[in-house]
Amino acid sequence: MSETIESLLDEGRTFPPSPEFVANARIQDRALFAEADADPEAFWARQASELLDWYEPWHTVCEWDLPFAKWFVGGSLNVS
Repeated sequence: MSETIESLLDEGRTFPPSPEFVANARIQDRALFAEADADPEAFWARQASELLDWYEPWHTVCEWDLPFAKWFVGGSLNVS
């Protein structure tokens, strides 16, 4: 059987995390997944505001011009 690169990109396996990994995961509440799915930009705006300290605040959550995306445009932070 001759496989093409396209057929090799079709991956259907899943690899569930270990119980130890799940116990230490930052997200324990499945409601976060629903929130992110309902309004991704609002979800990431809230996450960025609550979890990061910004030197300069961002004014636009995402500028999407396929194939490029810019996140938190105008913002400045030190992630190191």
